[in-house]
Amino acid sequence: MRLTMETAIILSERSFGRTGGKTAHGLVRHSLRFKILGVLDSTRAGKDAGELLDGKKNGIPIFKSVNDALAHLSKKPDYLIIGVATVGGWLPKEFRPAIKDALKNKINVISGLHEWLAEDPVFSKLAKENGVTITDIRKEPPLKEMHHYRNLASKMDAIRIPVLGTDAASGKRTTAIILTKELNSRGIKTSFVATGQTGLLQGSKFGIPLDAIRGDYVVGELENAIDKAYQAEHPKVIIVEGQGALSHPAYVTGSRTIVNASSPSAVVLMHAPARKWRTYHETELHIPNGTIDREMELIKVFSGADVIGIAINHQGMTRKQVEQKIAEYEKKYGVPACDPLVDGTGKIADAIVKKFSLKER
Repeated sequence: MRLTMETAIILSERSFGRTGGKTAHGLVRHSLRFKILGVLDSTRAGKDAGELLDGKKNGIPIFKSVNDALAHLSKKPDYLIIGVATVGGWLPKEFRPAIKDALKNKINVISGLHEWLAEDPVFSKLAKENGVTITDIRKEPPLKEMHHYRNLASKMDAIRIPVLGTDAASGKRTTAIILTKELNSRGIKTSFVATGQTGLLQGSKFGIPLDAIRGDYVVGELENAIDKAYQAEHPKVIIVEGQGALSHPAYVTGSRTIVNASSPSAVVLMHAPARKWRTYHETELHIPNGTIDREMELIKVFSGADVIGIAINHQGMTRKQVEQKIAEYEKKYGVPACDPLVDGTGKIADAIVKKFSLKER
């Protein structure tokens, strides 16, 4: 972790505590790069971000605007981070005033959207006038610097475990980070590889913006990121953040790319039992949520690996309902199940230790 962290406020207007605000949620829960000073969402202003998100105060206030934040914070933040993951990666129109205010107040802007804010003529003019930067991180490297597939996983003496799921925006990255911390706390050297904008914004040392890489190179680029983690840290376990779902009809590169690049030793599966529709234009398309049985079937076909544990997203569920699902899944599938945000990932870590005969501290 850096000794001096850059400070930031997160723009998540009308999205914090909702599915679209997952980038903000990730940064509020975990960040190695930024010290988060506040969240901007006029519909949640006055609340504590941690209490709203997880029921536990974390001292990160929610403000109604940039100017509201500046009026209450003792220090001006270094950055305004765009804290949403939108369908198609477009900037919501209602975000534009806040971005303008940030730039006028000499606050740098960083975004993980597909729409590149640095190329917006209004934003770029304001940034130049005020001597600040706009950084778009969801970009692929120059063509000459990209890597093709080289079957590097077959040469790694490391256990590779992607956290896949039955739907998008279900908690795969969060579970992967919690599991990485759990294994490291036991003295099992474990590295995390990010595959999306939020993991990169959180400060992951290894990873790529998967859906920004062209098809010919996407597997090779992720494989290269996994290999970088292996070469740099010599881990015993590599945890890879999942994207989308193998069964999700709207996403063609995410999970399949991750499976191909990592050649999994085992898989952790994320599922939101109470979610009725896929996270993709839910109110318009009404695509039924994925199921554990179908996802396990596809994981076995595409990767040859077994699911070693099931992680539950408790969205829309009581604690009693979660506990009932844990018992049901453990009996039906014969693997440990847990709610990572409440229970931690200890049971899944136990299964990994047992399956691969790992030595704990």
